[in-house]
Amino acid sequence: MSYDEVKRLLQMINIDLSEHYARSLFKRCDKSGDERLDHKEIELFCKELMRRPELDAIFRRYSSNGSVLSTAELRDFLGDQGEDASLSHAQTLINTYEFNDWAKKRLAMTQNAFTMYMLSQENDILNPEHAKVYQDMTRPLAHYFISSSHNTYLTKDQVTSTSSTEPYIKALNQGCRCVELDCWDGDKGEPVIYHGHTFTSKVPFKLVIETINQYAFRASPYPLVLSLENHCSVEQQAVMAKHLRNILGRKLLSKPLSDLPLTDLPSPEDLKFRILVKGKTHSPRLGQMGKSTSSASFASSFEDDDGSSNKSTSKKDLTYVSSKLSPELSELVVYCKSVNFKGFENMSNMLPNEMSSFSEFDALKHIKDSGKLFVKLNTKCLSRIYPSGQRLQSSNFDPQDMWNSGCQMVALNFQTPGEQMDLNQGRFLVNGRCGYVLKPSFLCSPTCNFDPENTGGGPGHTPTQLTIRVLTAQQLPKVNTEKASAIVDPQVSVEIHGVTIDNAKNKTHRIDNNGFNPRWDCTLSFQLQVPELALVRFVVEDHDHTVKNDFVGQFTLPFTSLRTGYRHIHLLKADGSSLSPATLFVHVKVSHRGPPVKTVLERMAMAKRKA
Repeated sequence: MSYDEVKRLLQMINIDLSEHYARSLFKRCDKSGDERLDHKEIELFCKELMRRPELDAIFRRYSSNGSVLSTAELRDFLGDQGEDASLSHAQTLINTYEFNDWAKKRLAMTQNAFTMYMLSQENDILNPEHAKVYQDMTRPLAHYFISSSHNTYLTKDQVTSTSSTEPYIKALNQGCRCVELDCWDGDKGEPVIYHGHTFTSKVPFKLVIETINQYAFRASPYPLVLSLENHCSVEQQAVMAKHLRNILGRKLLSKPLSDLPLTDLPSPEDLKFRILVKGKTHSPRLGQMGKSTSSASFASSFEDDDGSSNKSTSKKDLTYVSSKLSPELSELVVYCKSVNFKGFENMSNMLPNEMSSFSEFDALKHIKDSGKLFVKLNTKCLSRIYPSGQRLQSSNFDPQDMWNSGCQMVALNFQTPGEQMDLNQGRFLVNGRCGYVLKPSFLCSPTCNFDPENTGGGPGHTPTQLTIRVLTAQQLPKVNTEKASAIVDPQVSVEIHGVTIDNAKNKTHRIDNNGFNPRWDCTLSFQLQVPELALVRFVVEDHDHTVKNDFVGQFTLPFTSLRTGYRHIHLLKADGSSLSPATLFVHVKVSHRGPPVKTVLERMAMAKRKA
């Protein structure tokens, strides 16, 4: 093969080398000097191409003879990785990845097998135990973060884009467990879904429910919430209720699981394969029908999901308000009753099955002014946060602030890729991608005093040091595909997203013109105070001196699911799909520090006072 033929072959198998590197490697392997590679020289070229010096160095560090790892040596390596360091586990890995019969019979691992193991999903940075449902699913719904979508029907912006069933399919296949339906009167008595008072197209409500019925539990068996933003007439609301019952059948939850008084919401396990309707209710709040029932408490169940108060409602308006809601649709709302939030001073009166929706700005104000109380509310009742109406291009807010306060349904525009959706995908990457992630214990206890705005020394405070050594990357694709010579200049950023004090970003230097096997060997360190809420985001960009760096790939995961040791990170594209075979190779170290000296002294003083 000539040089040009080798280059064409590499392009066919999606290996993109810089001209300088490819020519130098070709010349090194052309032992005969005739500017062509024979079959042995081609084999040498492939071996040199795929060689990973950094993996070779790790292998030699643990191998006593430099040619194989014995079972005991492999066990030592696994121990340093923080994994199962038993001989039986080491033997299992040899049997799985070793194809050399000689080595296999001697229960040893060759360098090639070691490289295969290190590149496998088994050595991924994500804890494999967390890739399946591993959390307790029998806690009340309010104790979980719930993957939630906003304006799920839209394909792009909020003004002119197409409404479709496709975004529902995509969201449900990603494990989303709360989808939104903006319902309006349609022609011929059939309700439609679209963004009202805009130029977005319309999709029949019936077609959306049929799609949801088909895809509801393909990615997750746990309950799906239909968040209804209801603008329909009473007549078409009755049609909505009919379609919900007829199409969803037994999947639709239309009555409580128990006749006993409700003290807590049921659990995801209790509600497996059930579809819940979130919306307004026709009847006054349960337990408030006595003589003292006021018009305000009666009307609270009819107010809009956006949290705005209907301040003009009076006693004489109650009949009118009541008539706006179909009893057929109202009776389908069981555990997700939309009520207007009346302030933290009244939250003790809220029932577990009542929930409020907050705009992103209202939520941030509550977090800043009454963070502890917001956390307490979210230990009992569900909260849904939605993007500002000013986000006409379907941009997203930072969901981390809301998760820090225990808000369960942080609804994002799933159709818009970017950092915010990366965080959402990272948050719900774990627990089998089922769409439910158990909140830290300090966000579940009503007696806990967690303050999302001031976390030093309080609940959840576990001082931790995270050290990430960014070693190399493999097969990073071109970003500018229009220019044949445009090889990436990769730079890696590591970001921490958590409570305010933990938020940080560090980056490596750039590597010029090498997307195939760039090497940084750069150490980045982070101090975490509340690690249980932190997400770690790895971002690779194509560095540019004149304009904003171009995005290449990323991967985000919870800190608590991060594995220590030498790990490969399988990068994702902007839309969350795989960027295979592009990977990052890193070393991760975690160390927990003791409480600050001040805290120790305070505890000693308290113990002395008690004595």
